[in-house]
Amino acid sequence: MERTDIRLALPSKGILQDGALEFLEACGLRVFRPNPRQYAATIPALPDVTVIFQRPGDIVTSVQQGSVEFGITGYDVLAEKGGPNDETVLTIHDALGFGPCSLNLAVPEDSPARAADDLPGWAAELAAAGQPLRVATKFPHLTAGFLDRHGVRPYRLVAVEGTLEIAPAIGYADLICDLVSSGITLRDNHLRPLTGGVVLRSQAVLVANRAALRQRPAALAVARHLLEYIEAHLRARGSYLITANVRGMSAEAIAQRMFAHTSLGGLQGPTVAPVVAREHLRAESDWYAVNIVVRKERLFEAVGELRAIGGSGVVVVPCAYIFEEEPERYGAMVAELGIRD
Repeated sequence: MERTDIRLALPSKGILQDGALEFLEACGLRVFRPNPRQYAATIPALPDVTVIFQRPGDIVTSVQQGSVEFGITGYDVLAEKGGPNDETVLTIHDALGFGPCSLNLAVPEDSPARAADDLPGWAAELAAAGQPLRVATKFPHLTAGFLDRHGVRPYRLVAVEGTLEIAPAIGYADLICDLVSSGITLRDNHLRPLTGGVVLRSQAVLVANRAALRQRPAALAVARHLLEYIEAHLRARGSYLITANVRGMSAEAIAQRMFAHTSLGGLQGPTVAPVVAREHLRAESDWYAVNIVVRKERLFEAVGELRAIGGSGVVVVPCAYIFEEEPERYGAMVAELGIRD
């Protein structure tokens, strides 16, 4: 029987799960999961969507197979299991801003290899002694591609299900290729990353099943809703709305004074509107309210510039969302799919 529900898969544990739940809540898409042991949940703001929890690699497989329409996972597992050119999966947001890490080659601290460029020579030396360079990894396709591009041969990939860092110490691998966030785990296990040995940089991404987007209007509508709130949140993050009262001859005159300063341009320009004074203050009705949006790093500079042009009663509030006419990534998604919304 054909499914009618829309499913969003989220990581079932670890940093990616925490990051996904916190991120979606910040986007106004809080996940309601009454029992943390349950593998299903809801998003009240998206009542037609069912949330399920899976391992990051399984999320990619589920989206590929169409058993879920959307998933948030790491770019590393997406690239390993199909890559950005996968014909079944479309990456509809490639920079959610959490879960950053890199896939790195790392060697024991006492290894003579210092950089990725040393690997071909090391592999040749081992081959002369009758054995290949052994690389322990959970990312065989990405690792093999990197080694092949760097002319490393011969080598043998060693599949590992558990902890990779122990592989060189107990003698069944010469180096590892693993995900690195802070590097503390490498140092604790007497390993160091190779210079130039970054195979891939990763963060959380939002993916969708291409066929579902093309064939199911409900899935396309959910994609737009997700991108609306995600884009609005990311655009607003680190931005502040400043409101102040400024006296002047006209809104245009005040705007020109603002344009003379570097931090008072706003998004498309400042908003300047008359202040409607109470009856006993109408003699002072040449006050105008100005509104601008500024980035955090320009906040105090902007407040100082507003004061310089006579601004008073300056109010600053953080922006939760900044919505555009249409999410840029939604337009890109529709164009990629070749459909007309």
